[in-house]
Amino acid sequence: MKIRTHHLIIVSSMLFASCSDTIDDNGGNNTLPPVENNAANTNYQPAFPGQTRANGVKTSTPYVSEVVTSALSAPWGITSLPDGRLLITERMGTMRIVSNTGTLSNAITGIPAVNSGGQGGLLGICVDPQFTSNRMIYWVFSENVAGGNVTSVAKGRLSNSETTVENPGVIYRANPSANVGNLHYGGRILFDSTGNLFVSTGERSDLSTRPLAQSATAAVGKILRITTSGQPAPGNPAFTQSGALPELYSMGHRNPQGIAIHPITGELWQSEHGPRGGDEINHVQAGQNYGWPTITYGIEYNGATIGDGIQQKAGMEQPVYYWDPVISPSGITFYKGNSIPEWQNNLFVASLSGMHIARLVLDNNKVIGEERLLASENQRFRDITQGLDNALYAVTDGGKLYRIRKQ
Repeated sequence: MKIRTHHLIIVSSMLFASCSDTIDDNGGNNTLPPVENNAANTNYQPAFPGQTRANGVKTSTPYVSEVVTSALSAPWGITSLPDGRLLITERMGTMRIVSNTGTLSNAITGIPAVNSGGQGGLLGICVDPQFTSNRMIYWVFSENVAGGNVTSVAKGRLSNSETTVENPGVIYRANPSANVGNLHYGGRILFDSTGNLFVSTGERSDLSTRPLAQSATAAVGKILRITTSGQPAPGNPAFTQSGALPELYSMGHRNPQGIAIHPITGELWQSEHGPRGGDEINHVQAGQNYGWPTITYGIEYNGATIGDGIQQKAGMEQPVYYWDPVISPSGITFYKGNSIPEWQNNLFVASLSGMHIARLVLDNNKVIGEERLLASENQRFRDITQGLDNALYAVTDGGKLYRIRKQ
């Protein structure tokens, strides 16, 4: 499929520096008003300046966005193959490979059945660092099991013909299973620098399962760190609760749909859906508790407070950043290319209900600027990654794959 230029965005000479303007370390103007100007759902106060509604920024380098293909079906996860093509999951249970010219492969077969009801289906995906020699891929999906459904992790070998997954098998299930709904699976997966896997799991949404995010004996509402065979990874933190699972890396999460490794520090960052208000970006530290549902900057969908209605508690970590009202953050990626220097080490966040890609400028693990990209597209952005060509690639619930690159 021939790529067509969807629209052109040029932002350069329109930015003027004055005596009152300041320029951040990434070369962008950071004295613009916050990008969010709608009323918040709560009157909760941030724990520190800049924790929400940071100053706006605007990219000064001219860039373009292009629709590579519109033929995907509810894509959910995206990752690069070693040759630069993209491997993409579709929520109903298929995988596709997309070339950089938009050619879409047939559905890849051999994938275990998924429960695609609600928010479930075939979710996040990553390729083995040794893919060129072993052709192994790893993915997360919602699986029907005795007693309900779970967030599961599977692996298999992508055949030489790229038509099927050979010897697929489930290596991990985030128990306990839930029989009360099909929401909040989490679902992202990536490799760390040691060759082990980070996996995000949701707390399954129901009031009966929500407290399990605070239980170290349950694998829901967590960031997990496992080996490629599904065992607890060496060096995981030890949680003090009796019977704590050795695969836990962090706890107290609601529905984390984005994880990424910082290109300089090598540390884990995460995006998390809040209820009404309280969407979060977290700098995830081993062994820490991120508070859900004990502390939150959000409220119930019916307007009631959650728990005691508190936002801070000793022993629980604060989000680096939060949104109120929500943008529904999903997949995230750090930009580590050099074609747009002012984007280096910025965090890019795919936004569902916000219908844009959020660019967050970080300094000393704090957000000092926020920009909204592709807001005019009116798309629910589900995942984003950086390609081998230094461009950003993002998929939408509507089936589009976008490429964002320097003009």
